[in-house]
Amino acid sequence: MRSLALLLSCAAVLAAGCSKEPEPAPVAATPKPAVEAPVDQDEHSYAEPRKVAIDDLALDIAVDFDAKTIGGTATYTLDWKDKAATQLVLDTRDLAIATVEGEANGAWAPLKYALAAKDAVLGSKLTIETPARNAKIRVTYTSSPEASGLQWLTPEMTEGKQLPFMFSQSQQIHARSWVPLQDTPQVRYTYSAQVTSRPDVMVLMSADNDPAAARDGEYTFKMPQKIPSYLMAIAAGDLVFKPISARSGVWAEPAMVDKATKEFEDTEKMIAATEQLYGPYRWDRYDMLVLPPSFPYGGMENPRLSFITPTVIVGDKTLVSLIAHELAHSWSGNLVTFSSAKHGWLNEGFTSYVENRIVEALYGKETSSMEYSIARNSLKKDIGTMPEATQSLAVKPGTPLDADDALSAVSYDKGAWFLQFLEERFGRQEFDAFLRGYFDHFAFQSITTEQFLDYAKKNLFDKHPNLVSDAEIQAWVYGTGIPANAPQVQSRGFSNTDTARIAWQGSGQLPNPQLTDAWVTQQWVHFLEGMGEKLTVEQLKQLDDAYHFTGTANGEIAMRWYPLTIRSGYVDAQPEIAKFIERVGRRKLILPIYEELVKTPEGLTLAKDSFARARPGYHPITTGSVEALLAKASASP
Repeated sequence: MRSLALLLSCAAVLAAGCSKEPEPAPVAATPKPAVEAPVDQDEHSYAEPRKVAIDDLALDIAVDFDAKTIGGTATYTLDWKDKAATQLVLDTRDLAIATVEGEANGAWAPLKYALAAKDAVLGSKLTIETPARNAKIRVTYTSSPEASGLQWLTPEMTEGKQLPFMFSQSQQIHARSWVPLQDTPQVRYTYSAQVTSRPDVMVLMSADNDPAAARDGEYTFKMPQKIPSYLMAIAAGDLVFKPISARSGVWAEPAMVDKATKEFEDTEKMIAATEQLYGPYRWDRYDMLVLPPSFPYGGMENPRLSFITPTVIVGDKTLVSLIAHELAHSWSGNLVTFSSAKHGWLNEGFTSYVENRIVEALYGKETSSMEYSIARNSLKKDIGTMPEATQSLAVKPGTPLDADDALSAVSYDKGAWFLQFLEERFGRQEFDAFLRGYFDHFAFQSITTEQFLDYAKKNLFDKHPNLVSDAEIQAWVYGTGIPANAPQVQSRGFSNTDTARIAWQGSGQLPNPQLTDAWVTQQWVHFLEGMGEKLTVEQLKQLDDAYHFTGTANGEIAMRWYPLTIRSGYVDAQPEIAKFIERVGRRKLILPIYEELVKTPEGLTLAKDSFARARPGYHPITTGSVEALLAKASASP
């Protein structure tokens, strides 16, 4: 998942986390034909996958817009690893369990089960007694209207205003709120689904969506590749399809589909560039679903159907690195997956690195350098304020970490920085070959940091001794802060931007329009980020009159401009601030604005009023984040 290469307030890049630190696996004389299963404990799941694991899931469910529920049956084909085990433990959150049955000799019979009291973070443990270790078990259930992994929108909250909309966000541990599952990335399974809904909406899943499918209220899906639970996804609404290539296209509301298809028209080129670097795309299709503005993230890498925020559709392709990021997950994250939230950098660090390589291949070194610079400048600014335990790529076992808060700029950008460090030490050609082999070796598996390091030792470090020391690796993976040997990037575009800003701050003379007319989003972001904490009201008005930042449709600019105006007392921006945070639910874009508003009584009032109006259209994840901010500010003396 990516809140975009341009992100990064640590508070705004949320979703899952980093790693455990067992003893390194012994080096084998010859490569093993299969990789051992992860040995770390997923602290965010009740499941016991070393005893029994779901091998296949068959759903037969109904989407009920009136009740705001998903309900039906989930049938599990099980792999009993421990022949002495007599329980199946599943993760649930706010699910009503009607029946649990086991299959034996072709017949279904009730099984005893217990649903534990709800834990605020993990939900409720569902323990099913299985004395016969049934090969198949079936649970009949219904989700709650307040399910944390689902959002239900009325027609008024959509682009077209005609039909309701529903979508899921399962990462990191929200799949359990709409399907009872072993909700841990340590378990990978195939799945199929029979879904019924009202006949006027199109239903899609992270599976084999048919671009030519008709709306009829009855839909069938199959996902033949094994995925972890956080990649389970469903959506339903007034959705139409437009192709980009034979294997890629856009699903969106009718009013948005042409605009989105034009913005993302380079997607097939991105797929081809990544295949050239890291091997074939293994998921058959790569389609994108453009969601309403309330989607809490930039994107979600659901296989075959990435969910995308409309906030990156700005008309000039300057924010399509988000598409590169979600596509990159098809190799790093979806194909090779972290085995628990604390190994998050194996997903997001690798993906941010691959994303940047895609951007460089399509749009040039200068664009990739600007994006690296923005992310790293933010990381350098924020990492010193983070707890030491979360400054390392591999978070140590026992470190308290909520799954929704586990991914920070460390996982994304320190992770990518580490990989660029290795690229520079070993050379791009050698490192590309290593990564391609890594994706092949661990394909469709969930691994730990230590498994990666063991593989890298045998296939990179030991093959080229003396190019990198063990102490350097340890500092990057387990150390705090940014290592002193971190590679630096330079941008000519940013040098010009810095010169223009410094000249204006000294003379009050804005740069020549011939210069600024050629600036891209990344340069405007850098221009604003260098302004300091505050400007005078007169300076802000001069900038606003010239560049019309207030009311901008570009969220990357808005999330930097509006906090600056709040800190500086530029009240002329307040009406547009309210409109922006009431219209957009993407946490990366709105949380920095809320964070500044709550620092003053007047701002806190505006924040509360806007949140009250926006709340019906916010995703539950966004609602929780904003509520926490407002509650903390209200409790302060």
